[in-house]
Amino acid sequence: MPKGALVTVRYGPYDSCGIVDHRTFRLLGLQAALRENGHQCVLQKTLDWNKVELVVNGECVYVCNINDLEFGGDGRLDQLCADAVTAVKNAY
Repeated sequence: MPKGALVTVRYGPYDSCGIVDHRTFRLLGLQAALRENGHQCVLQKTLDWNKVELVVNGECVYVCNINDLEFGGDGRLDQLCADAVTAVKNAY
């Protein structure tokens, strides 16, 4: 995918300290990694618990568990962020 692609980050709620809610703290590194590679991110809430999906041109190119992403950070040390960026690069 060329730089500047619009990536929709669809994320569901997850349990933290007994409270289930949509939170973006675990998405910070993913967003930073995508922006660093020249992509634009749009966040979209879904009802699927613990799920993150990256959608490019209407096609889901990457799925992971939101709890597996590192909390906060810049995404440089998170292997899932690197995998997600690769999936976006390989999208058609």
